[in-house]
Amino acid sequence: MEYERKVCLQRESVMLDSYSGISKKVGMPPGSLIHVGDFDEDDTRISVVDYCHGDLEEPVVETVEDLLKFREKDSITWVCLEGLKNVEITEQIGKLFDIHPLVLEDILNTHQRPKFEEYDDYLYIVLKGLTVADESVDPEDFEVHYEQISILVLNDFVFTFKERKDELFLPLIQRIRNSSGRIRTLGTDYLTYGILDTIVDQNFVLLDTMDERVDAIEEELLDDPDSGTLATIQRLKRELIDIRRATSPQRELVAAILRSDHQLFSEKVDIYFRDVYDHVLRINESVDSYRDMLAGLLDIYVSSISNKMNEVMKILTVFASIFIPLTFIAGIYGMNFEYMPELKWKWAYPTLWLAFVTIPAVLLIYFKKKKWL
Repeated sequence: MEYERKVCLQRESVMLDSYSGISKKVGMPPGSLIHVGDFDEDDTRISVVDYCHGDLEEPVVETVEDLLKFREKDSITWVCLEGLKNVEITEQIGKLFDIHPLVLEDILNTHQRPKFEEYDDYLYIVLKGLTVADESVDPEDFEVHYEQISILVLNDFVFTFKERKDELFLPLIQRIRNSSGRIRTLGTDYLTYGILDTIVDQNFVLLDTMDERVDAIEEELLDDPDSGTLATIQRLKRELIDIRRATSPQRELVAAILRSDHQLFSEKVDIYFRDVYDHVLRINESVDSYRDMLAGLLDIYVSSISNKMNEVMKILTVFASIFIPLTFIAGIYGMNFEYMPELKWKWAYPTLWLAFVTIPAVLLIYFKKKKWL
């Protein structure tokens, strides 16, 4: 009972932490730009990749105004902002590229549900990026970092807004650097596909780690389960609930993109978004499967503990069954009656000990024959 109470308190704490900071916006008008999130990077890193079929440039950008020179070029410009604590940078991008204040508000408020919104001159996509926390400290721990990633798709610009600095998009950047094929010839819609595909495929790495943890729990259940095993199962179940909350809306998001007839998305890229949709379906099915597996592991744990208790009770019952007749005999000859015929007999004591040895031996043979032992 005490353990269940602790589990409930931990779950409530996780839920409260996931919505921490939202109270900052209470009472403020729509479009108020305030950063609400769990990651507080001290500064914002701006990375730019400007490319076309025959040219690639990765300039160092110090200010948002430096991006205006790329609007004059006939190229695709990918701007990645990592760290949202500096609200002024996001606000400047909104002014220079005519982005609606409500969109900027959603970018900075990192507790958004995955969604896809269409505007006249741009598209807005928001979803969660899931990465496994560093396990070098304790491999038994399984912790997931949830990062909101917002994408603004314009005619020749793509903006990505990330909460923290990492190397998530490095493989995609390497593809742009090394390729002169499809990604360098198609527009911002294909680049958007590449970004979405990178974010979604990261979930497969997460599920592989989850699979390893589930296998380890299964082995532990078959070996010697204890209260720590139950705690691990409960922790994984809670983490899986958060994973499902972050990944299940992605199906609706990609489906909305496939239904879109916006001018920024061409039909030739639809086939690639369908591939992302297939990946999202596989991820959702895997998450549901792991949820069922963890429920099954919990049942196995309860059964294992019950079986261990039954084994203990069986041994205790065998010992009790052996000592019941012995106690009966000892009780009879422990009575203080004067005229008990065996009390004066010379061989009474050895005979009693022979009975004490013979009765347990006979009972043990009988229990073995009945396969109770």
